Amino acid sequence: MSNQRAEASSDAPADLPCLERIESPTGSPPTTSLSSLMELENCVSNLSLAHEIVVNGDFCFEPRSDPNNSLEGRVKEIVHRAFWDSLQEELNRQPPNYNHAVVLLQEVKSVLGSLLLPGHIRLRAQLDEVLDMELIRQQVEHNALDLHRLAEFIIHTMASLCAPVRDPEVRALQDLEGPVELLRGIFHVLGLMKTDMINFTIQSLRPHLMQQAVQYERAKFQQILDKQPASLENTTAWLTAAASEEASAFTAPPDCPITDNQGILSPTGVLNRAYMRLLRWDPQDQKYPETVLMDRARVDLLSQRLQLLVLEASVLLLTCTLLQGSVPFPEGFVGKLRQSVTALLEGSHTREADLKTDLLGVGEKVLQEVTEAVSTHGARALPQESQDLLRGQISDLWRHNNPVRTLIGERVQGFLLAVLQGGPAKRSPELSFPLGLLSAELAELGTAFGRIIHFNRAVFGPFYAPILRKLLLLPGEAETGEDSR
Repeated sequence: MSNQRAEASSDAPADLPCLERIESPTGSPPTTSLSSLMELENCVSNLSLAHEIVVNGDFCFEPRSDPNNSLEGRVKEIVHRAFWDSLQEELNRQPPNYNHAVVLLQEVKSVLGSLLLPGHIRLRAQLDEVLDMELIRQQVEHNALDLHRLAEFIIHTMASLCAPVRDPEVRALQDLEGPVELLRGIFHVLGLMKTDMINFTIQSLRPHLMQQAVQYERAKFQQILDKQPASLENTTAWLTAAASEEASAFTAPPDCPITDNQGILSPTGVLNRAYMRLLRWDPQDQKYPETVLMDRARVDLLSQRLQLLVLEASVLLLTCTLLQGSVPFPEGFVGKLRQSVTALLEGSHTREADLKTDLLGVGEKVLQEVTEAVSTHGARALPQESQDLLRGQISDLWRHNNPVRTLIGERVQGFLLAVLQGGPAKRSPELSFPLGLLSAELAELGTAFGRIIHFNRAVFGPFYAPILRKLLLLPGEAETGEDSR
């Protein structure tokens, strides 16, 4: 039994079965596996999950694993070890006690049945015939139960149902000998197969969800709003700030008879301005607009990528401006320089302290690249004064209000704003140096951001329209939501 205990302690916690009647003293202990926490029907009915399925084409469930040395992981390991050791003791008795094993076989049959498709008529009949629980109980009474024969059938059935990626795990079950090892391994692989089935179902449902996504999410959010009327407080504050920013930035034509800037602001312009504010959102600000909350992680990730591109472009602009005319650039110099800058800045742009340190390294790397370029062409070395100036300018980019960083940031914001205004089908605007070197990355970022925003506008446009109408004092037609889209 000590060997069994050692083996059980080394197994992943996902090897335990999950009984529907977890209160039964003869059943398996409860488990917190993904399938037991959330059935697919409940998942699809959840607004956040449905949104994730529609928006994120790579969305899928992963088998749950606890962090190393976590309290939950240690508790689960102890419980699982005790469970399988108890089963081993029951089977080692003379005669063996199969009561608990029969309960586990019943659960195996139930799980296999849930994995069958409507067309698996013959396989379902075989499952009912071989795992006939009444017959198995009679065999237990006469001490004639052959667990190995049943395990072989179960493994063969799993092999015919599993996804190709699970073939190695299923084949490995054939090498197990002890009945406890077999049952533990079977439940572990069945858990993986259930996750695969959930992901397959999600992939099958995604096209249908896409067709109904806008109406579905809008209706669900309306239900939330009916129960909690204050659910748009942060959204209102967000749009109010965007309207003020748009009014400040708006310059009326000289011949425009309207003197009040608010009178000539459009809901679309204010809404686009609000969306752009999301890319500059303070991570410490918890008053994130409720209507964009489900996409916050995606928008924050795009914001981090955007800041990295701004820093890269700023370094390139400073370097090329200082060296223009004094040092001949060999072919591929700027591209190589950009690769070096990207590698050094990756991950540091989100932490100010790291950014300060890494920009010092970037300055040294840039000067090294410049020195090599000068040496290659036999040109005159860059004066020490110019080297110190470039090093200082690059290291000063950590400041958010740095003039060069601000300039590049405004150009990038203008590019993304043009993408939003033009819609997903419009050609991206031309980019000047140094942003032209980053055009592919910016276009990809703009496409991803635009996809999020256009879907959000389609879903929540009717909720934005009354707020914008009140802010901009528009006529009642704006309530239809047309202007906000």
